[in-house]
This record gives sequence, structure tokens and C-alpha cells, in this order.
Amino acid sequence: MFIHITGRDNLILIMSYSGRNGYSRGGSRGGTFGSSPKPVEMGKEYEVEISEISKRGDGIARIQGFVIFVQGAKAGQKTNIRITSIGDRFAKAEVV
Repeated sequence: MFIHITGRDNLILIMSYSGRNGYSRGGSRGGTFGSSPKPVEMGKEYEVEISEISKRGDGIARIQGFVIFVQGAKAGQKTNIRITSIGDRFAKAEVV
């Protein structure tokens, strides 16, 4: 939806509302994967290094910049993982 308002000084205000919550995010946040092909596949195993720990305590790894939350992994750990779910912006995995 667009709103176009002109005032007596010929100022123009244009507002755009879109997205799930009604507001546009104005570009990508943290990645460009969205609905494009992901660099991981469901059920496949990968060797990764856990770079950090999430606020929920899961390890965080990245494959080609794509974020993977690894349950029970620790920062600095090099391990094999199996992908258990894939979303638009991240995947979840378990240590093999």
C-alpha cells in the first residue's frame, strides 16, 4: 500500500507498507539467501568449525556465509554435523 500526500508547500510524503508485520525491512539483513538455493541440504553431513555461541546456547557455524545453529556444540570446536532443518535465513543441525 502506498500513501501519497502533498501539502501546500508541494512536499511529497510516500510511505510503503509490506511484509509479514506490515512494514518493509528495507533490504536484506545479514544475508541474501531468502528463497534462493541454500548451500546446505537436509540430512547431509558437513565438517564445520563452531565460531561462537548463540544467546540460546547453540553453537554457530557458517557454510558459505549461511548460518547454522548446532545444538550442544562449543565455540572453537571442529566437528561433523548433520542438517536437521533448513529455513530461509538459517539451518539447524546436530553433532554427528
